[in-house]
Amino acid sequence: MKRLGNEGGRTCRCAAPRSGVWALSLLMVLVAAAVQAAVPSVEELTQSDDPARLLEWGKRHFYGVKAPQSIDSAIQLYCAAARLGSGEAQFRLGEIYAGTAAGRKDEVLAASWLLKAALAKYQAAKPRLAQWDLTDADLTPEPECVLSAQMVARTLPRSRPAAAEPVPETPKEAPATPTLAAHPKRHEVEGLVRSLAPTYGLNPELVLAVIQVESNFEADARSPKQAQGLMQLIPATAKRFGVSDPWDPHQNVRGGMAYLRWLLDHFDGNLRLALAGYNAGEEAVRRHGGVPPYSETQNYVKRVARVLGVSEDGLGSVPTRPAASTAPPRSPGRRADSDFESRFFDVGVSG
Repeated sequence: MKRLGNEGGRTCRCAAPRSGVWALSLLMVLVAAAVQAAVPSVEELTQSDDPARLLEWGKRHFYGVKAPQSIDSAIQLYCAAARLGSGEAQFRLGEIYAGTAAGRKDEVLAASWLLKAALAKYQAAKPRLAQWDLTDADLTPEPECVLSAQMVARTLPRSRPAAAEPVPETPKEAPATPTLAAHPKRHEVEGLVRSLAPTYGLNPELVLAVIQVESNFEADARSPKQAQGLMQLIPATAKRFGVSDPWDPHQNVRGGMAYLRWLLDHFDGNLRLALAGYNAGEEAVRRHGGVPPYSETQNYVKRVARVLGVSEDGLGSVPTRPAASTAPPRSPGRRADSDFESRFFDVGVSG
């Protein structure tokens, strides 16, 4: 308002001209239009080969900062960055599919993307994967980028947390050496494995993954092929490694670890072949020149890999020995790794 004059001794206050307000509104519209024009289209952005640029614009569209907020635009841009190897983009796709921002959850697709992020060494991916039991999950190494309207609702079983129940006190009349119950809880098995694994030069996480896939931590598990106990030893293997009572968790775990250590040494530390041998026998691996063409064995190797948080191809990155442990020196006269295939496989036989 401004003073225009005095009428009868009274000051007159009248409305200011609206031309200034109109000019300001017009300026704001022009600025908004300029900002909008500065936002490249998603189609233009996805032609870029710069994963950092794609990731940045994906975030802008996801949060609606300096770009229209759109989950589908974010998915497209994250996907382009993920295909170029961005671990963070792979992780963010996993987060979208695991959450409700897109309207529904697809935990199978989410886990597939998070697994890729874990393989790309994106640190936040493994803890996120740990919420699910991936033992029987049908994950794909090259997951799709699905827009919100095409998503399907799928869930995965939750991983079983380590039991928090205290271990019962040993009765006074019991022997001084504590023994495990007939059906130990998972945390009891973990304690046993972590105490024994270094003796066999094994990474405890690897042994626990094998036990999870073999018996799901059930000490009285028995397979149709008469594999027994936590590490599912068949009678011949139990006898071979000195196990007199396969139902005793302590003996069973010792026997299974002894066999796993033997297989790793036999196959020069190749974890993929050692796992195949644990399931099908080392002779089958040798005969077929690799993982045997048995669906059970092939699925077994994949399942152990998933529990370890890697793909089958990523098994080579999994440490087989405990932390701060080094492999024993090679014995004199042992041939070099370059002769690995001829030492273990029949020439001309493929798997």
